[in-house]
Amino acid sequence: MLQPEEDDYFVLKPKHSGFFSTTLETLLRYLGSETLIITGIAGNFCVLFTANGAYMRDYGLIIPADCTASNTAAENREALSLMRKFLKADTRPSVRIRLRSARKKRQPR
Repeated sequence: MLQPEEDDYFVLKPKHSGFFSTTLETLLRYLGSETLIITGIAGNFCVLFTANGAYMRDYGLIIPADCTASNTAAENREALSLMRKFLKADTRPSVRIRLRSARKKRQPR
């Protein structure tokens, strides 16, 4: 269901954070992003470190609790708690997230 489309962007991530040594920050600024939805495995490493990088760059964070996984459920709960408490992340389950429809920015006339 989440197969990439032809016009989707890809950023290769060499380390734990999606921001470390990648073009992610440049791409997000180009796209005018303000809030990021971060999901993935290694919630207590990759998701946590990417969320921290995003928070330090003033992005709003949505990290659905049911869309992350760690080696153990306890580690995952701890990581989500840290992101909620210190990074102000919204960690509600994915079924409770309501997205506004994307609107293209108007071109000046």
